[in-house]
Amino acid sequence: MISNIARVGLMVREVRIIERVNVPENVKVIVNGYKVRVAGPKGELEKDFSHVGTKNVLIYMDGDEVVVEVCHGRKRECALARTIATHIRNMIIGVTKGFRYKMKIVYAHFPMSVKVEGDKVVIENFLGQKTKKYAKIVGDVKVRVEKDDVIIEGIDIEAVGQTAANIHLATHLRGSLKLCPHGRDGGPGVLDGIYLYEKGYMED
Repeated sequence: MISNIARVGLMVREVRIIERVNVPENVKVIVNGYKVRVAGPKGELEKDFSHVGTKNVLIYMDGDEVVVEVCHGRKRECALARTIATHIRNMIIGVTKGFRYKMKIVYAHFPMSVKVEGDKVVIENFLGQKTKKYAKIVGDVKVRVEKDDVIIEGIDIEAVGQTAANIHLATHLRGSLKLCPHGRDGGPGVLDGIYLYEKGYMED
């Protein structure tokens, strides 16, 4: 049987949670309900946060700040407010600095050929295989290959991150193809692949 104190504890909610995101002078932010549009020197981003599925989370402008507010919210709603604020901060960084991820092309015996064709990264001769491997470039992300480096740039951190993940997964060994990766079972280990090694900005 739940005591009166425990029953009250289950109903406790945060009275008010406010997350503030500063907007630089060279950035313009428009908030329309749960839609947030951010424009800056490097471009424009828009995200729809209506999927939060609750009316307890409010997004609005207060001078030169974007405010994400929760009134009488549960833990989940308070966490959503912090997540939304983080997304908006990343949008502002994206349109002012841009994001740059660097990946390293690693191989032992079979040099890989990596090139960009349209909206895909094409990988040839992975482990000596004749079959080409493809990785989808997401959104307006730009990808270029410089020697053994793959450089991924864009203003949307989610698109940049997903593009990097797609490239890594294209050469990620699965199932019976793993061939004792990283020395498992006493084997020499197969480290061939394309790996993320640096996250930064297009402009520091």
